[in-house]
Amino acid sequence: MTSEEELVAQLRAQDQRAITLLYRNYSAALYGVILRIVKQEEVAEDVLQESFVKIWSAFSSYDEQKGRLFTWMLNISRNLAIDKIRSKQYRVGSKTQPMENTVTSHMVSSDGIKPDHIGLQEMTEQLNPDQKVIIDLMYFNGFTQSEVAEELNIPLGTVKTRARMAIKFLSKLIK
Repeated sequence: MTSEEELVAQLRAQDQRAITLLYRNYSAALYGVILRIVKQEEVAEDVLQESFVKIWSAFSSYDEQKGRLFTWMLNISRNLAIDKIRSKQYRVGSKTQPMENTVTSHMVSSDGIKPDHIGLQEMTEQLNPDQKVIIDLMYFNGFTQSEVAEELNIPLGTVKTRARMAIKFLSKLIK
């Protein structure tokens, strides 16, 4: 397993193998965040690809002193997803989607509507990105804390701490 520092060094050296490692380690988590924003799998896949192209081409602007690699990549991916849904092409295209491609039909057909999730996802938008991705994976995607740690390539203790802080913050919002 390659450490984050080794991966950053390989990316700075523009080692082609590094982008494969980067994709393998982070694509699922980034895809989940993108999909939550764009709400269409095909669009999310395109935005994910755009994200990795931008990450690769703009890697020289990454500064370890300002934050973790995942947080930097998450911000790029999130911003591209937001840009996508704000684009005129996306807005026009989403108005003409067949009914089976709507988010509501996916919710009803696959899992059913979960009343305990109503409003909670909107509240999670107020979390910092590191906490939000953990809460999204654990509570909306059914990951265990260990699976989250493995998916995000961070220590289990970090996952537990961020989850605890996020839940503490959310509980204040609910009261």
